[in-house]
Amino acid sequence: MSGKAAKIAYKPVGLLLGAGAGLISGLIFKQVWKVAGHDDDAPNATDEDRGWTEILLAAAIQGAIFAAVKATVDRAGAAGIRKATGQWPA
Repeated sequence: MSGKAAKIAYKPVGLLLGAGAGLISGLIFKQVWKVAGHDDDAPNATDEDRGWTEILLAAAIQGAIFAAVKATVDRAGAAGIRKATGQWPA
């Protein structure tokens, strides 16, 4: 299989993995936020009774978790495509 074919084969896999990464990172973030001693619910940017510091801290933690989970899932998916096709989906 050519590199182009491997890239095409990875497209639907990548979409599914991206959605899964979003779900997983959301669950991890909720647990991290609870363990950190904050409320059960993370603040939204429009929560009037939450301060800037809490909202920005929550956003930074959530973003870092999402980026790490997404990179892990994307890398594992690309490695799986290479194992299945013999080509890296670059």
